[in-house]
Amino acid sequence: MSSPVLCGLPPEELAALLNFLPRFRAAQIFKWIAAGVSSFAEMKNLPLSLREELAGRFALRSSAVDARREDPDGTVKLGVRLADGARIEAVLLAGGNGRRTACLSTQAGCPAGCVFCKTGSLGFTRNLTSAEIVEQFLFLRAAALEEAAAAGEGAAESRAAGAKGRAGRAVANIVIMGMGEPLLNLAEVRRALAVITCRQGMDFSKRRITLSTCGIGAGIIDLAEKGPAVRLALSLTTADEALRRRLMPITEAHHLSEIKEALACFQRAGGGRITLELVLLGGINTRGEDAAALADFARGLDVVVNLIPWNPVEGLKTDDGRPLRQPSSGEAAAFASRLEAAGLKVTRRFRKGRGVMGACGQLGVLPERRED
Repeated sequence: MSSPVLCGLPPEELAALLNFLPRFRAAQIFKWIAAGVSSFAEMKNLPLSLREELAGRFALRSSAVDARREDPDGTVKLGVRLADGARIEAVLLAGGNGRRTACLSTQAGCPAGCVFCKTGSLGFTRNLTSAEIVEQFLFLRAAALEEAAAAGEGAAESRAAGAKGRAGRAVANIVIMGMGEPLLNLAEVRRALAVITCRQGMDFSKRRITLSTCGIGAGIIDLAEKGPAVRLALSLTTADEALRRRLMPITEAHHLSEIKEALACFQRAGGGRITLELVLLGGINTRGEDAAALADFARGLDVVVNLIPWNPVEGLKTDDGRPLRQPSSGEAAAFASRLEAAGLKVTRRFRKGRGVMGACGQLGVLPERRED
């Protein structure tokens, strides 16, 4: 039987598991986990005998990085090996202003089956545990600290983000947009975010976390009613119901009217502006009628539309066998203009991570086993 894993446990669960210790010891251990230590031996304010006992009874983490690739644009993609041999990917994105964003996965594979997404073509393996989600963040934060040090951002940042357990400077934002549909694993996502946002540990702001869903209405309402109060993005792709079902098979059971009501519920609960994400597929969802349908769907909601030109993945096709293609720059610009003319606020995603297949829709093209 494998040892219980401590990473990924909220403070109260950790204290319950370690009920043979005084509560202050559990609090110390939680802070060390948040600081990113990789072994019990590094927990220097614990007695040596206790560190040895913990190492004999528990595992600190459940996964390990076994591949790393870096894109010249600053993107770092990690291949993560899970305890059962499954593999996932996590990505660190560098913004033009030097702010880094951690992109986390919530499932091994994905059940959504979106025709334009590499992860969707892999099928679904299983949900990730809270530990496996938190560990991705710790791996990416460590990579961010390395990048910051290499860029000369200083030891002070390292201390703030590492030893004190605060990650705000090393990683500015978290996007739950990696492999999988997070609202189909909401319980473990919730536990992971309880760890990442806990004031006694990493103290990461909920308002700097964005969760992206393909539109699980019941999950959106659950999130609205029970939290956490993170930002929400909807992977919409198109507001043409029939076309959406062809491009995103999981939406067969989640009609746009149901999703829109769930989004309205989220905003009534104080959820704030929602991002509507559209992967632009050349000649498929960039027509005038697509813009009109999107404007109609957005009516009554506080949204911003994020346009994402499709990132190529070899072999992906439409359900009728047509190869997918990127939209031309003129096609994307014309579509954006139609949306703006309809009164929508529009942003266009700057492409990051393509050199390591770490951009939107490309996760699952796993690099060969190697750490650079």
